[in-house]
Amino acid sequence: GRSILDMSYSRHFLDFQGSSIPSSMKKLVVTKLSQNFREAVTLRQDSPVPLPGDGDLLVRNRFVGINASDINYSAGRYDASVKPPFDIGFEGVGDVVALGLSASADYTVGQAVAYVKAGSFAEYTVVPAKQAVPLPSVKPEFLTLMVSGATAYISLKELGELSEGKKVLVTAAAGGTGQFAVQLAKKAKCHVIGTCSSNEKGGFLKTIGCDRTINYKTENVESVLRKDYPEGVDVVYESVGGKMFDLALNSLATKGRLIVIGFIAGYQNPTGLPPIKAELLPAKLLKKSASVRGFFLNHYFSEYKMALKHLLEMHERGDLVCEVDFGDMSPEGKFIGLESVFRAVDYMYMGKNIGKIVVELPHSVNSKL
Repeated sequence: GRSILDMSYSRHFLDFQGSSIPSSMKKLVVTKLSQNFREAVTLRQDSPVPLPGDGDLLVRNRFVGINASDINYSAGRYDASVKPPFDIGFEGVGDVVALGLSASADYTVGQAVAYVKAGSFAEYTVVPAKQAVPLPSVKPEFLTLMVSGATAYISLKELGELSEGKKVLVTAAAGGTGQFAVQLAKKAKCHVIGTCSSNEKGGFLKTIGCDRTINYKTENVESVLRKDYPEGVDVVYESVGGKMFDLALNSLATKGRLIVIGFIAGYQNPTGLPPIKAELLPAKLLKKSASVRGFFLNHYFSEYKMALKHLLEMHERGDLVCEVDFGDMSPEGKFIGLESVFRAVDYMYMGKNIGKIVVELPHSVNSKL
């Protein structure tokens, strides 16, 4: 289809502020498969700004989200058939600056949108209108819901079978997705236990309703669970892996359910998997009629729109804390600009963040024509 803006006249077509959209932009590209993000990824300074097709939006990214999966993706662990170079970054929030003709049925230039799609670590991303989520404004809080919030919401609803009085253990509870698992389990009237790595994080967890926080740097998680929860826990929301997985498995109650969200502890291993003591798994599950269930958001797109709608409503009503960490406390300060994505990924893997790590892309204001 012919786009609304006839691109043939000029490399520079107009955006809604009457300033030109540049013909080139910065973006991050995976140029080599490696579990070392800095080795895998290159910042390209002058990639062509992509043009939206008939059903597409061109989004100028204002905030992009950092995910544990960024490293798995740049290491080639998700899809061995994809060969570098390829784009990276899974989610963004920004303004529509240009769009195709059929996309203009539902969207206008200047509209705030969020999306989940590979290629968000760029100044501009083309997003199919069908995949975009219209927002009331460009706020980083909305970004926390797209992947991290939706993961907690759908996995607990579909796999958690939460009901009043159940004991729910959330590992990495003060992280991007853990914060939502804690709050949603509380809304289901469960008793929530959260593990974290600092007293500051424990304090944050208390403010979002966590009943018992365990700082694993200063407390022995296993003995705390054995002493305070002798019957075990009913549901574990597990995103750490390795020793934490083993410990969570051992602390399951009869008919307990362990939901595998991720295994951030293993990112430095060639496979991305931290070692676990899995040979006893069948016996342990049998003995407790327990289960281990994996959750990958891509398999639940049928639930996605509904989940997001509900999360957005909760946030708008003030019922959901969406904690954003811009890296203000990181050694080199706030994460601003695509070049700071590297620092932001390091910060996450050092376990420093409280809430969802978000990188702000400054609005480069182009000169008026």
